[in-house]
Amino acid sequence: MRHTIRRLFGRLRLSRTSGVAPHPSPAASENRASSHVSALRIAAGRIERRLAALEAADDPERWEFSAFSQAGEDGWIQYLLHHSSVGPRTFVEFGVEDYQESNTRFLVEADMWRGLVIDASAEHIARIQSQDICWRRSIVAVSKFLTVDNVDDTIRHAGLSGDIGLLSIDVDGNDYWIWDAIQSVEPRIVVCEYNALFGPTATVTIPYAREFCRFDAHYSGLFFGASLAALESLATQKGYALIGCNRFGSNAFFVRESALGRLRRSTSQRAFRPPVFRQSRDQQGRLTFLDIPRSVELIGEMEVHDVVKKRNVAVAELGLWP
Repeated sequence: MRHTIRRLFGRLRLSRTSGVAPHPSPAASENRASSHVSALRIAAGRIERRLAALEAADDPERWEFSAFSQAGEDGWIQYLLHHSSVGPRTFVEFGVEDYQESNTRFLVEADMWRGLVIDASAEHIARIQSQDICWRRSIVAVSKFLTVDNVDDTIRHAGLSGDIGLLSIDVDGNDYWIWDAIQSVEPRIVVCEYNALFGPTATVTIPYAREFCRFDAHYSGLFFGASLAALESLATQKGYALIGCNRFGSNAFFVRESALGRLRRSTSQRAFRPPVFRQSRDQQGRLTFLDIPRSVELIGEMEVHDVVKKRNVAVAELGLWP
């Protein structure tokens, strides 16, 4: 049964314009096609959720599925909600692009969550605001390049504060620093991207730079974000426990200590998953498909900040991936 659902998800990745009547405007046709595809994704996601609850009660990796998320995050979030204290059905998500692929859309579409989505691109936000979801559901879409100075004001301005259900952070850069700066909300669940190239034990992040852009920092796009151990250290300071990471090696999942319920704490060494993707690029922006050791070597001269030792160190000095 689950194999059938996997095939269905694969088909949903195909063109969103098939089967649309020829007469409506292109924008109306795209919205209609997108709505049909969303309905199928929601239905498939609900089936996956029910099967996971029956078949894989205590194994988060067997819960993994993607209705709208990139790499199993939809299933991971459902696992956390199933085993912990849920709280308010409200969220904040950073780095959503046009919201076709995100960590919160399944919550919005399937379970009527409401919240705030933010992306630095005004074009992406305009596209979200043109979608039916903006009037069918209660979401606020904001274009903002987030910094440690504006993140809390941006959240408060959208009417969110205090206890919320979920925070998802994926800004391809200052993820550690942005989470550290947030005081306006206290999410039950935090999903945060980590840079698996930094390994399972180094407690490092990129040094804070207000206008950081990963491809400006290094043409390969490999120098960004924080290590899993650095995020675990920050989570502990904020009162959160690391629960695990997706098998893709891209996102870590944390739950507030007071909301753990039946969940078991993990550690960065146990939870760490190496990256299965190869996203390095050359100076012309073309994919080069470097493996992990060569990727780390390529950014070896770049300096990261050790959040425990409070000093900067070159990536090459960390002794990663021998």
